[in-house]
Amino acid sequence: MSHSPVYLDHAATTPVRDEVMAAMAPFFGPRFGNPSSVHKWGREARVALDEARERLAACLGAQPDEVCFTSGGTEGDNFAILGVFRTLRAQGRSAAITTPIEHKAVLAAVHHVVHEGGEERIVRVNGDGLVDAEHFGELLDERVAIASVMWVNNEVGVIQEIPALAAQAKAAGAVFHTDGVQAFGKVTVDARTQPFDLLTISGHKIGAPKGIGALYIRRETPLEPLAHGGSQERGRRPGTENVAFAIGLATAAELVLAEHDAEQARLLALRAALEGGLRERIPGVVIHGANAPRAAHVVNVSIPGASSESLLMALDLRGIACSAGSACQSGSVSASHVLSAMGVSNELANAALRLSLGCLSTPACIARTVDVLATLAEKSRGVKSAPVFETVEF
Repeated sequence: MSHSPVYLDHAATTPVRDEVMAAMAPFFGPRFGNPSSVHKWGREARVALDEARERLAACLGAQPDEVCFTSGGTEGDNFAILGVFRTLRAQGRSAAITTPIEHKAVLAAVHHVVHEGGEERIVRVNGDGLVDAEHFGELLDERVAIASVMWVNNEVGVIQEIPALAAQAKAAGAVFHTDGVQAFGKVTVDARTQPFDLLTISGHKIGAPKGIGALYIRRETPLEPLAHGGSQERGRRPGTENVAFAIGLATAAELVLAEHDAEQARLLALRAALEGGLRERIPGVVIHGANAPRAAHVVNVSIPGASSESLLMALDLRGIACSAGSACQSGSVSASHVLSAMGVSNELANAALRLSLGCLSTPACIARTVDVLATLAEKSRGVKSAPVFETVEF
């Protein structure tokens, strides 16, 4: 019996929406101008870029001049952390605080602070993946330039208390950044009422193309550019702007917010069916972060006695796509640093899968995934070396 493919890797990337493609199309053709040019084609592109910035700003509760278009999440995270550090270290603020469960874009940027003569401070998280707010407060002092805490974790979906943590940081005189790549469109993000200074978003997580994102920069935030050579993006990010993709990002952002309530309710129901089915069919299955507030679209599950690598191969051969963690760990199935920081044993961490829901997820997808995982788990328990990844038609 053949089956339709199942895509459960929306936290890695999402398909570009038809509405987004349609909005971008003219800017690959007749409206191709450079927005820095003064002639008709350039002015037309500039107007479109300015409109995209205004539209995205409205989605973030921001002013247009607080939105800087980037190439995506990694650039935004690096820009925020290194840009603030390099600006404030002359004032004696040369430390950066983050958590051990961040995306590698943040962890690597904070580690680079050390390479440039600064200090990194890592705040504890508990077994559910929640930041220890008391420890966070203990790490804050007059030497801290920036604190960066991911809003929704990309591997386990745990939601941090970002407004409260941001308020703590600001009270200590530090700049606060949050990686909102997995949060925007899933939780309420509003710069008017929430005190974060910097927020990173990425287009390809919400139905826009890969290669476009934005960094929200609250007015008066000290931030040195990472690159030099032009006045684009108010001198913060030189280089000719990607007008078509900026329009795509703004369009996708408007759509995801307009559909937010209905889509989150739909995903919560699918997540409940997925987790309920796995618990019923697979004895001993572990859902990581299950006792913490979580975004609806991410489920991180460990099947005792199995291995992530074997499960991924077996699922792929059956037409089911998921991951063992962040897609940025390409080719790697080593134990997740997120799970390790949460105190998960190596055995369970090496048996973990991330199943992430989104626009392509349906009840039929969930039912098939539960059936297949239950079968694979049974084979893993029976004979660990069993060929659970034999070719199966789908």
